[in-house]
Amino acid sequence: MVFLTTKMMERAALFLSFGSYVTSLTTAFLPLWKTMNSDLNEVENWFSGLWLTCLYTDEKGIQCKAYDSVLGLPVDLQISRILVLISIGTGGFALLTTFLGLEGVDMCVKRPDVKRRLLIFSGVMTWVSGLTTLAPISIVAYTTVVDFWDEGFPDVMPRWECGEAMFSGWFGGLGQVIGGTLLFVAVCMGDYDRQRLSVPVSPELNPRTRYYLKTELL
Repeated sequence: MVFLTTKMMERAALFLSFGSYVTSLTTAFLPLWKTMNSDLNEVENWFSGLWLTCLYTDEKGIQCKAYDSVLGLPVDLQISRILVLISIGTGGFALLTTFLGLEGVDMCVKRPDVKRRLLIFSGVMTWVSGLTTLAPISIVAYTTVVDFWDEGFPDVMPRWECGEAMFSGWFGGLGQVIGGTLLFVAVCMGDYDRQRLSVPVSPELNPRTRYYLKTELL
């Protein structure tokens, strides 16, 4: 009995890629990439993301504000914004092409060779989406750590720390990379199944001897 078929592998890759894409998409718009708590004023908590900066106080709750100028942002945030937008676009397009390339889905595409190419293309796009999710988070995390341990800042000055959204983004990007890899595995499994079915087997041969070559003694 075969427990893992090509169809099951394709759907597992699709579900993993979809869940990871939703996680990465949510991470992109959360203002929790960096956090800052001041020892001098413990009632204020600052949160920062790619698009917003938020302040939480016990009296007024949470208040968010968009950045005043795009060109005035640090270079790491500008690069991260571009990479995140690329990740969202490629990830969504990869999910669409993956669904059309699934075995058993006859919408728009019915030829097996075209479906195979769609799955390969989807795997590449899913990889690109995952890597462009991991890259901006790693860049922001690196700059945050460097600034945190900068000895030029006074000890009493509050410093930014890594927020919860970074960890969810790392999981989402890694999940997309794994999902793209599973798509390539599904393509290899489909090629093996088609190659096995295309090999002719003569019914005249005995099942026990059909895999042995006939030899003669001179």
